[in-house]
Amino acid sequence: MAVGVAAEVKTKLTVVDVVGETVQLKKAGTTFKGLCPFHGEKTASFIVTPARETWHCFGCGEGGDIFSFVMRRDGIAFPEALRRLAQRAGVEIDERTSREDARRRRLHEVLDTAFAFYHAVLLNSETGAAALAYLRGRGFTDESIERAQLGFAPPDWDALVRTLERKRQIGAAELTEVGLAMPRRSGRGVYDRFRGRVLFPIRDATGNATGLGGRILPAAPPTAAIASDPTAPDAPAQPAAAVRPAGQPAPDPDGPKYLNSPATPLFDKSRTLYPLDRAKAAIRKSGIAVIVEGYTDALMAHQAGFDNVVASLGTALTPGQVALLTRYAAKKIVLAYDVDPAGERAGTLGVTALEQLTRQLAATDAGVELDEVRVARLPDGKDPDEVIRDSPDAWREAIRTAAPIVEYLIEFHARSADMRTTGGRARFIDAILPTLRTVRNPVLRDGYLQQLRQVSGVEERVLLESLHRAPEVARGGSFAAGGGESRISAATVLASPDAFDPKAVLRAIDPVERDLLRFLLSVPETQEATAERLAPTDLPSQPARELWTAMLAARQDPPYTTERVFARLVADPETQALLVALLERRDAGTDASTTDLRVASQGIEQCLLRLELDRLEERTRWTRVELGEAERANDRPAIELLMTQEQHHNETRKSLQRRMEQASLLSRPAAARAAARTAGGRS
Repeated sequence: MAVGVAAEVKTKLTVVDVVGETVQLKKAGTTFKGLCPFHGEKTASFIVTPARETWHCFGCGEGGDIFSFVMRRDGIAFPEALRRLAQRAGVEIDERTSREDARRRRLHEVLDTAFAFYHAVLLNSETGAAALAYLRGRGFTDESIERAQLGFAPPDWDALVRTLERKRQIGAAELTEVGLAMPRRSGRGVYDRFRGRVLFPIRDATGNATGLGGRILPAAPPTAAIASDPTAPDAPAQPAAAVRPAGQPAPDPDGPKYLNSPATPLFDKSRTLYPLDRAKAAIRKSGIAVIVEGYTDALMAHQAGFDNVVASLGTALTPGQVALLTRYAAKKIVLAYDVDPAGERAGTLGVTALEQLTRQLAATDAGVELDEVRVARLPDGKDPDEVIRDSPDAWREAIRTAAPIVEYLIEFHARSADMRTTGGRARFIDAILPTLRTVRNPVLRDGYLQQLRQVSGVEERVLLESLHRAPEVARGGSFAAGGGESRISAATVLASPDAFDPKAVLRAIDPVERDLLRFLLSVPETQEATAERLAPTDLPSQPARELWTAMLAARQDPPYTTERVFARLVADPETQALLVALLERRDAGTDASTTDLRVASQGIEQCLLRLELDRLEERTRWTRVELGEAERANDRPAIELLMTQEQHHNETRKSLQRRMEQASLLSRPAAARAAARTAGGRS
């Protein structure tokens, strides 16, 4: 069995060493302190606690372990942070993962070669002349075209396939794997996926090539083939009549206006933003991310100096894309789409898509408050690139005055309903309440209810009654209990020769996280109530955060099953291994077969209180360090304030300890019954 990589990395790298590469740390008692690298501050509020292997900033609220620090600092996902730290620690990732990493590097190289080919066609051939004129006619400068490495795909069938195979020894199988080629219907050979299109290279946040987006030219140019290598400087074009292969579909100019790469090992449209690699620094600096729909919109924004703009590749925004942005400190997200409330026009954002996004973001820990996801109203229904090109000031104002997404929905439904009639008011309320039921933040929910009351004239008491009346479909528990199929998944994975050692994997998380996640997995009915009190960022270890995030995401698409949680972690084998390890070890207190809802709820309460107490102890240590420094400086006002805070911490600690003792006493009879049932089953 393979060991748990995350656990082994934590034994070889200390949080002080990892954080100390970025933050100048000063020892303060049993902790270290410094200036937070994630928000501007002059007084240190960033603390590292070696005993718990954690870091936390009391200024911006960020915190976690070594993996979450590298993720936050570099804007990468957990699997990539794990790879980087494993390499630094000299920890070998299993042979299967090493092979996959090498394969991914090769596929990145294949795409980079294709980008160079298409870029040369655009700039250095007669075939690309019409496409180059089109881009310049849209207002793009040669500098922008070069910087974005825009390209053009010749309209003949296999220009890329022939050239890369002959000149770069790249075979059809690799081109197909990265989505650049497609098999012929006859089964003999492949042909180019992108033909007769302006191409926009897509890269991930670290600049690695992942895919392509293509736009067909308004008027398709004459068909031509590139006989010479377009990647060579000043390569002349050699037009030739295109021969349509027998049994092939019509040329691509008759296809869709926009075409993206298909799903590949490198490309997932729902988790990709263009061009995030060039926008992430501006997003981190401003705290605002503006999302447009198309490539040309984003490209024009960057040309005009609006570098915090990214495109969602022609699709409605997904929670995965929002999560991607929050890694770069985006606290506000503005949707600058061509919004068509009815969703009747192609290429627009409709209310149904907005409502779906709102519910997904409200119900998961997306890293941004729901009221900070906003909708910009563009003047005269113009596309973003038109507004940016013709009136940059109007663009700035549209972004500045963007309406919070829920307020926008309230306004839309209010315009659609006849508030003069009882039925109209009822339909208006019914249209909004499904969204509000998913809003976990009570302050936001109350604010939206007040808006509903003002707009509709319906009494607050009636609105609250309607809000808390659960829909019939949600009664009786619409989520699977997660028992049998979970064990099947665990048994299957553990039987694999590449399986992780469960004990080693579990060492990557705290014992309290282990117990909490086991309860939540064993009795899924407890997850909804726990989600109201526990955000993924409340867990100290990043692997635990990743698993809880996947569990919450799986609940948004009923029915919930543990297998679906496992499937969501397909790109994260370390967290998959953690899930399996938690399922594989079935303690009497956390096994679904012996744990009822009451026992699980009480166990979860104890775990949550333990986590809260740990956070309080961290705050107490910080206060004591600050108090010591204030006493040495004889700063009387600071001393008095800090002593008051310490007294408050002591009172809170006593309250938490009483609650923990009460929860422990309440759980004993139920736990005893569970143990008795287990003993009876063995006899």
